[in-house]
Amino acid sequence: MYYVYLLKLNNGNYYTGYSANLEKRIVEHKRGKILTTKNALPLKLVYYSVFFTRKRALAFEKYLKSSSGFAFRNKRLI
Repeated sequence: MYYVYLLKLNNGNYYTGYSANLEKRIVEHKRGKILTTKNALPLKLVYYSVFFTRKRALAFEKYLKSSSGFAFRNKRLI
């Protein structure tokens, strides 16, 4: 299974990511091993969605990073 997730960062921003192993990826974020989030610790997992195909997960991640996906995220997911 594949996951698309949202993290709320310490600075108030949100990070959108994708992973095939959500638990491992969250641990990496919390330990500061991910460059894009290591300066905004602590962080909190606020949403995740599960997909059966990598293609659909990546498409949803891309959508959430678009302007219309950004609006959807703010209205429906957080």
